[in-house]
Amino acid sequence: MAQESSHAGRRAGRHRVVVIVDENSNPFELGCATEVFGLRRPEIGRDLYDFTLCSPEPCTPMRDGFFTLTSVAGLEAADSADTVIVPNRPDVDVPRRPAVLDAIRRAHARGARLVGFCSGAFTLAEAGVLDGRRATAHWQWADSFRTRFPSVRLEADVLFVDDGDILTAGGSAAALDLGLHIVRRDHGAEIANSVSRRLVFAAHRDGGQRQFIERPVPDPLDESLAPVLTWAQERLDSPLTVADLAARAAVSPATLHRRFRAQLGTTPLAWLTSQRLALACRLIERGESRFDVVAHRSGLGTATNLRALMRRETGLTPSAYRHRFG
Repeated sequence: MAQESSHAGRRAGRHRVVVIVDENSNPFELGCATEVFGLRRPEIGRDLYDFTLCSPEPCTPMRDGFFTLTSVAGLEAADSADTVIVPNRPDVDVPRRPAVLDAIRRAHARGARLVGFCSGAFTLAEAGVLDGRRATAHWQWADSFRTRFPSVRLEADVLFVDDGDILTAGGSAAALDLGLHIVRRDHGAEIANSVSRRLVFAAHRDGGQRQFIERPVPDPLDESLAPVLTWAQERLDSPLTVADLAARAAVSPATLHRRFRAQLGTTPLAWLTSQRLALACRLIERGESRFDVVAHRSGLGTATNLRALMRRETGLTPSAYRHRFG
């Protein structure tokens, strides 16, 4: 059935995502890729991607021999992919197969988008496509990565890095964050929100957030950020400041900043800006063509500020975003 879907996707002209699976690959990240890119989307009314798994061998044992993957396409499937998700696995010091590295190099040379989840950055670096580029990997391997690949600009304390045609996620769960970011980049904020609802996962965590949150278990209820986050999301069109958020939470701005860092891995201002930009994108997708109105209703102030932030975060001007996703 996977191959039938692949053929249908090519006929329909959908963006083709191919995941390369190699010996000892991690099942979790494979599942993330399948959930985000491989499922049918009846709630949207159309399928978003043509999705294929491929491997250099007919039978591929997954991590620690949990199960063996069979009946997937051969490695040549990657040669016609628009996006190639490279293998990742826990034994980062074991060299990747030359055939896999060659497939990645060919994909990069013809302009395909490359994606690495968690230790997938090691695969990309070993293929030589990350030299001089920005990337991230799981924090526990940061020192090893820098030692082996000093020419790569590793950003070890972020969820994911979007460096244009090469994107990397820092850890297993961050694969979902990066996957949704790619959907948002390809199909807009509304479609990404729909996919996130089906996943029952946060619709948008900015890539610059920290991988490691010091207190993953929230403080007692009276210190939880949830009430102030909900309050702020209902008032994004108001001129909210960090001081306003702190006053609502009945804490000092410094305490609020510490709680945001500890519980969300970001700053209050960065969170507020990301929420406003997400709202602006949704307004444009829903048909609002007056960018000064979009800027006002999303709390971004002016069309000039809207334009600057959208260029920075999406790579598109508001007009280009409307043309693509409106």
